[in-house]
Amino acid sequence: MAEKKIILEVQNLTKYFDTPKGKLHAVDGVNFQIEEGKTLGIVGESGCGKSTTGRTLLKLLEPTAGTILFNGEDITHYSRAKMRKMRTQMQMIFQDPFSSLDPRQSIMQLISEPIKEHKLLKSKAEIEKRTLELMDTVGLARRFVNSYPHELDGGRRQRIGIARALAVNPKLIVCDEPVSALDVSIQAQILNLLKQLQRDMGLTYIFITHDLSVVKYFADDIAVMYLGQMVEKAPSKEIFEKPTHPYTQALLSAIPIPVVGKDKPPRKLLRGEITSPVNLPDQCRFLKRCDACQQCCQEGANPQLVEISPNHFVACHIAK
Repeated sequence: MAEKKIILEVQNLTKYFDTPKGKLHAVDGVNFQIEEGKTLGIVGESGCGKSTTGRTLLKLLEPTAGTILFNGEDITHYSRAKMRKMRTQMQMIFQDPFSSLDPRQSIMQLISEPIKEHKLLKSKAEIEKRTLELMDTVGLARRFVNSYPHELDGGRRQRIGIARALAVNPKLIVCDEPVSALDVSIQAQILNLLKQLQRDMGLTYIFITHDLSVVKYFADDIAVMYLGQMVEKAPSKEIFEKPTHPYTQALLSAIPIPVVGKDKPPRKLLRGEITSPVNLPDQCRFLKRCDACQQCCQEGANPQLVEISPNHFVACHIAK
């Protein structure tokens, strides 16, 4: 049996922002690793730090602390020039396909731009041929080659974003809520496309979303974030069958279920205010909203991820 290769490993990744009131803990001590060809889903409500995590991994934002290992290579302190070379291996698909595209460029120009920028091909004919191949790969009709982003719908615009990411033949792609701005039917098309590309090209994904129902069948492993911290991480099936952290349980109960009447399972509602991410105290970050809170939670320090079963990690004082 072939040895599993770890393509990305993150150790104690931290990103703070300075504010007039103190340090904003956007990402705080995040640890995980991803095998080549697999998908890690990162979920959580708005403001939990999942997008900042993705941008920091690609060094679009400089980490405050921690280590980022890509293919065993420490890229944490790489300069912009060094990271420029790494961009051919690590790419990102952005959330809003319209704002991430230059409205003054045609589809041909948008998709060919990364090829020209990294000097992957030299002749104009080769670049045009590769651009048309990429349009075919992502299911974008060639008749749109001279169109502009505003002339296309959201699904086609997102296909342009995917084609731009694929243009440099990356190994890892960070998908930052790539379907959240799309209609449900278009979401399914884009998810199926990403899955097919993964099978064909051996791509590794970090899939960032706030929608657990989207990531359920897409990700191999799921990490749940709350206030900059990972509170639970496990294989996708395990998360849905045995959610352990109270926050994960609340997220799962919020997924709409087509059941009415007495057979419908009760909702687990979150009450209370979210703790400010500025100057966080050394205590459980979910403390003020947790119905299962006990005395040990109030008196203990901020819990860290602990393995409670094989590959199932939880940051909770009372998790078993």
